[in-house]
Amino acid sequence: MSYLLGESMTGGYGGADILHSCTIGVEKGQIAVVVGPNGAGKSTAMKAIFGMLSLREGRVLMDGEDISTLKPQDRVIKGMGFVPQNSNVFTSMTVEENLEMGAFIRRDDFSDTMAQVFDLFPILKEKRSQTAGELSGGQRQQVAVGRALMTQPKVLMLDEPTAGVSPIVMDELFGRIIEVAQTGIAILMVEQNAKHALNIAHKGYVLVQGSNRYTDTGEALIANPDVRKSFLGG
Repeated sequence: MSYLLGESMTGGYGGADILHSCTIGVEKGQIAVVVGPNGAGKSTAMKAIFGMLSLREGRVLMDGEDISTLKPQDRVIKGMGFVPQNSNVFTSMTVEENLEMGAFIRRDDFSDTMAQVFDLFPILKEKRSQTAGELSGGQRQQVAVGRALMTQPKVLMLDEPTAGVSPIVMDELFGRIIEVAQTGIAILMVEQNAKHALNIAHKGYVLVQGSNRYTDTGEALIANPDVRKSFLGG
């Protein structure tokens, strides 16, 4: 069983189900990527796993414990970090203040964790006194990921981390994501850049209309001619 598992999830908003018996999971130290066309339910699945959406059927397990009824803030305490696609930094605060906000559940000295974040994202150390609103899109994404890492999560969930950034910045962000996974953190990521994301994924999920269409290793999905033709541009 995966360390984090959204199992047979069915649910949506109001009376309409967006997810239909959808299953997504990730192991510690690995990267799982969720891809699919627009409207496939990718971000909805992430929100369901993080507790922002009530499930009508299915459950969410973390390290074997059913956490389906926990509120998002309680899931953070359990070790879950979530970086949404939009509005994921405090633009009027400095880089350093944003990172400090990420440590809100900590009662210990978190200076070592901040030093680790600065090691991972050197540009943030350089710009630690700048407001986040003055940063480029790629730098803001680094702040958002860094802030999530300040809680010392066991699982890091990223919703479209490379949205709106250049290919060079995307490669850099993916490189940092690989480094985070190598520390033992489980990473669950939704990505529009499907081919690039599956290249770094241990596990891949292709969703269509809220259901699993394909589930395999990233390598196998890239090699699958049907997946390539339908979802990866040939």
